[in-house]
Amino acid sequence: MRLSIVTSAVVAALVGFGSTIAIIIAAAQAVGADAAQTTSWVAALCLSMAATSGYLSVRYRMPVVTAWSTPGAALIAASSGISIQAAVGCFLMTGLLIVLAAFVKPFGRLIERIPTSIAAAMLAGVLIQFVMAVFASAQAAPGLVLPLVGLFLVVRLFNPALAVLAVLFVGLGIAFGGGLARPLSSDFSISSLTFIAPSWEPAALLGLGLPLFLVTMASQNLPGFAVLRASGYTPPTRPILAVTGLASMVTGLFGAHTSNLAAISAAICTGPDTHPDPGKRWMVGPFYTLSYLTFAAFSAALIGLIAALPPELIKTVAGLALMGAFAGALGSALSDDTQRFPAVLTLAVTASGITLYGIGSAFWGLAAGLIALALDALIVQLRKRG
Repeated sequence: MRLSIVTSAVVAALVGFGSTIAIIIAAAQAVGADAAQTTSWVAALCLSMAATSGYLSVRYRMPVVTAWSTPGAALIAASSGISIQAAVGCFLMTGLLIVLAAFVKPFGRLIERIPTSIAAAMLAGVLIQFVMAVFASAQAAPGLVLPLVGLFLVVRLFNPALAVLAVLFVGLGIAFGGGLARPLSSDFSISSLTFIAPSWEPAALLGLGLPLFLVTMASQNLPGFAVLRASGYTPPTRPILAVTGLASMVTGLFGAHTSNLAAISAAICTGPDTHPDPGKRWMVGPFYTLSYLTFAAFSAALIGLIAALPPELIKTVAGLALMGAFAGALGSALSDDTQRFPAVLTLAVTASGITLYGIGSAFWGLAAGLIALALDALIVQLRKRG
């Protein structure tokens, strides 16, 4: 047992929670969640992180660290016209699809056949508006935003994982020290969960539920497995998907969206800095669990802290937190020359925010890209025959 086990777990939890909590709040606001439902959303997510990380790490003796789907939260935040009840229906469907991907091999193979470039382009189309919002905020509050962008660029040269956390803490100091923040609430009571009955709206399930599943699998679970394999582990794919999918279904009833493998947070816990012996690194799981239990207990107070901040700061933290995911998605989308046009079409349609028949732009972007890809493949086949 080493102190580095504890510090790695706490830092990973702080990075995961602190750098993306603003995106969760934006997602809750987009679907009309009230204060109690927003608190329940965050608390349920934290409880899911605690339970899944602790169980999987101890059960399989490897540092299996889970997180919420940050790109998924961005997808929800970019949606419109969806109620919190319909969103809960989408969360339950997403959890069920993850479980099906674990146990039904034909379904898993069908998902794997969706080209990486198209899935990545859909994600990039969702994330681009959050990234651009950083610089729109800089126009409104240059004295607040531009120094934080500069700090982000400098810190990421030395430790990319801590860059957003540094922006958050310095931003808090500027906001409260400069009188830019509203007064904090004096309520520090323990958070509680609120049951939310789901509603099943076909337009929401297609426009949000299906893209949420694809984004979670492509941008969270696949990189999470890659991080574990890169550190020399052989992660049990099906049990991990089953546990996180079931956890998503349970916590979805309390407003929480998807639980999945962590990528950036996992990288903090899986390397030799955590422990020289790979066989001992699983011990970060229980301490990661304790960290998220603490966040769950005081989620209402933490949400109140975020709500007191100026909107330009929240948009800056959220946009910078998604910058790496956007760069990775854009690179994957454009990496294959033969699929570049369908990928660009997917990105453009998704970023447009178009809503048709009550179905959001992420679905239409995915559909447009797949149709263009199929037409390209058809033309290639016809030319070969000719």
